[in-house]
Amino acid sequence: MTTWLRDETTPYDIFRFLRDPDEERHQTARVTEEGAAWLASATARPDHTLAVWQERPAAPAALPCGTAFDVVNVEPIFGRRMLDRLWAEGPGSGPIALHRGRMLLFAAPGTAQRLPSLLDWEEWGDAVPRPLCHGVGDAVTVPPLAPTGPDAQGPRWVVAPDTRKPWLPGPEVLLWACVRAVRMVSRADVRVSIFASADPDANVYDVSRRR
Repeated sequence: MTTWLRDETTPYDIFRFLRDPDEERHQTARVTEEGAAWLASATARPDHTLAVWQERPAAPAALPCGTAFDVVNVEPIFGRRMLDRLWAEGPGSGPIALHRGRMLLFAAPGTAQRLPSLLDWEEWGDAVPRPLCHGVGDAVTVPPLAPTGPDAQGPRWVVAPDTRKPWLPGPEVLLWACVRAVRMVSRADVRVSIFASADPDANVYDVSRRR
């Protein structure tokens, strides 16, 4: 039994649970009531979606893309490198989820159409693991509204939505993050010897770890 259903005989108000700031759980993985309303706004019948979540709070849901958000779907190691750049040097990120071994970055509507074209123009584009971009006509599975435990299988939030109007990165921001992630790996792979090369006229120094 999850923390959402503490008493099988007593109806439990999931949205009261989401409003409660004293619940012991990782805050970034917690969808707030406002965040749930934003997710539901992606559907044609938001009130119905919220009612279904009230009845089945521990179930993931399939939501359409293209109106409230697009989703950029990347492999998790590269996705983490993107997040490192977004959080350390950039504007941050929007909501993020994990599902079936992939990282889902929620982005501004229109990103799914533009990001692939921007990558094709970028000189580092061939080095970027090609993302799957979900936009108009696509749907994605989103995690339950709150964590079900550290050992739970299935989708889970890394950064959960917590407002009715979350900031969402656009295609230019995600392009920047992709390129920075590739450059970071490329710099880490460079190892220059401190010893002179076979060419006596070449002076080579180890500068790969200097900042």
